[in-house]
Amino acid sequence: MRTPSRWTLRRRLVVVLVALVAVVALGMGAVSALALRGSLVTQVDEQLSAANGRAANASMRFPPGDATTNPGGGDDRPSPGNLAPGQGINTINLFKLDDVVRADYIDEDGQRQYLDDDQSATLLAVPQDSHAHPVTLGDLGTYRAMSTTTGDGAVVVTALPTTALTSTVTRFVVVEIVVGVLALLVAATVGLVLVRRELRPLDRMAATATRVSRLPLDRGEVVLAERVAEQDTDPSTEVGQVGSALNQLLGHVSAALTARHESESQVRQFVADASHELRTPLASIRGYAELVRRSPEVLPDGAVTSLSRIESEAARMTGLVEDMLLLARLDAGRTLETEPVDLGMLAIDAVGDAHAAGRDHQWRLDLPDVEHDAEPVVVGDEHRLRQVFANLLANARLHTPPGTTVTVQVRTVGPDVEVRVTDDGPGIPEELRDRLFQRFTRGDESRTRGTGSTGLGLAIVDAVVGAHAGTITADPGPDGGTTFTVRLPAA
Repeated sequence: MRTPSRWTLRRRLVVVLVALVAVVALGMGAVSALALRGSLVTQVDEQLSAANGRAANASMRFPPGDATTNPGGGDDRPSPGNLAPGQGINTINLFKLDDVVRADYIDEDGQRQYLDDDQSATLLAVPQDSHAHPVTLGDLGTYRAMSTTTGDGAVVVTALPTTALTSTVTRFVVVEIVVGVLALLVAATVGLVLVRRELRPLDRMAATATRVSRLPLDRGEVVLAERVAEQDTDPSTEVGQVGSALNQLLGHVSAALTARHESESQVRQFVADASHELRTPLASIRGYAELVRRSPEVLPDGAVTSLSRIESEAARMTGLVEDMLLLARLDAGRTLETEPVDLGMLAIDAVGDAHAAGRDHQWRLDLPDVEHDAEPVVVGDEHRLRQVFANLLANARLHTPPGTTVTVQVRTVGPDVEVRVTDDGPGIPEELRDRLFQRFTRGDESRTRGTGSTGLGLAIVDAVVGAHAGTITADPGPDGGTTFTVRLPAA
């Protein structure tokens, strides 16, 4: 279950609303219950004072006749207080004079009931200050009692039951609890509806931001037409201020993307033009160097070596120019050839070329069974797809030590043709994995002549595969090494 700190804003608002209603209802209920109890206690105390006054004013003389012992320890004659007119049912009166105690009450059946010694002792312990005090009389329950002294020294104690008071307060509290629970349910329901309605503009803004996040903003011309609706950009409200700020942000992003695209277009055009223009002088350099080297005139050994180096460097520079020109054309969306291409045949040719170029590596080929498996045929540009195989195998040859085994596997997997180039070399450094397919990314930052790496090989593979609506990934092997996986839509 999610912690409160991870709840949605909608849930937190509803919980806060319900909690606020609960606190207010609890406070009002507690105050109301206390006020009701206080009012009822005041009424009982007023009735108690009147009853005690009537008992004190009653005849203080014992009726004539012989006295016998009653269960309360006094005589069998009633307390003068219960003989006074106006005394209610269950009103307890105790009369004590000269160590003679009379304590009784009239029950609901009209029968006189006498108090026992403990109950009488509890009443006699009430302070004689003409104020009401709470007492508990055993099985009879709780009472409010008042004790006074008459002029002839008699102690008169009157007690009224608080059972009705307690019952009334209890019923009131129960009703308040039921009403409070219903109020919380109504508050939760209404609060959820209102909060959902008020947060609807935020949902629309989130949907707009989500649509923007799905746009391909990393390359090419981007048309960022998504905006927050005008109804959600009212600056007089907090939500409207957020919507207006989001629109301003999207406007700035759109302008920045347009400026970036114009700059990239200029750079691509420059690279394409420069690469195209460099091809002619490079070809001239190679031609003149070869012409001089083949001259019938005898040249010094140092001159011959220098001419060989000029030819090799010119060839390497020509390859770099060709790679840059290819990337510029792919970035510009140049249309590729579309014809059926058998990737199995390309893999055979590529492995054969790699074996001739790197005899210090072990090259293995894993092709599908032509009798049972579908032919690995795709629709695309054969020349560019050959370059994909060549660059991947050249990458494995240049960046793995001698003796490394490189396996090329071609399979039809569902609607795609999958090409895997796996080696058991040292693997790709962690710091290079995130930018492996970026341009000019090299494992050997020194770019030595021994490796001849320009950092464009995998970038060209990624661009060609992307132009064919495919994908390429690089994953570490379970026992080291690297696996490049190319997926292209099958024909």
